[in-house]
Amino acid sequence: MTAPMGPFIGRWRIVEADIWDNQYLDLIAPAMMIIKAGGRGEIAFGAMQAGLDLEYAPSLIFFTWAGFDEMDEVTGSGSAELLDDGSLRIDFAYNLGDEAVRATSSTAC
Repeated sequence: MTAPMGPFIGRWRIVEADIWDNQYLDLIAPAMMIIKAGGRGEIAFGAMQAGLDLEYAPSLIFFTWAGFDEMDEVTGSGSAELLDDGSLRIDFAYNLGDEAVRATSSTAC
């Protein structure tokens, strides 16, 4: 997909998730998704940190990710949808795992 990434680029604070409380989300540092130009990004929450490879449409990003969670290598995929209020709804899944997460961001910070 080749739509402009403009509205997505920036730091997005993850403020809630459907399966984890805020204490876990902010375990090591404030939970965050960073979207950079060039189809790259980062995500971190709890004990997980990962790099993102992004593909995007006007109001939706698809991504694959790879990183570490509690010192274990983990990978997965997900999407982030830009909502009318300027926040993101993030769907995040671990490969070969049973955890799928729906998270909500604040507006870009």
